[in-house]
Amino acid sequence: MADLFVGAQVRLIARPPYLKTADPMPMLRPPDLLAIAAEGMVVDRRPAGYWGVKFDRGIFLLESQYLEVITPQEKKNEVSG
Repeated sequence: MADLFVGAQVRLIARPPYLKTADPMPMLRPPDLLAIAAEGMVVDRRPAGYWGVKFDRGIFLLESQYLEVITPQEKKNEVSG
């Protein structure tokens, strides 16, 4: 797996027990707001090992164990496949 970085396209590979919003005052949300395999983009790095990831449903703070980087090769295969 490639290392995470700001600007990386990522996919949710597992749901955390809850989702934490990336708002100035973070709120906890139910994990079923995001489907497994939902794709987003890393927008920033946060303290305590969290990444801010922008999905269609909002920006959430997630640990790297729940994410995988989508390589450019995978994207090409999805388009051509």
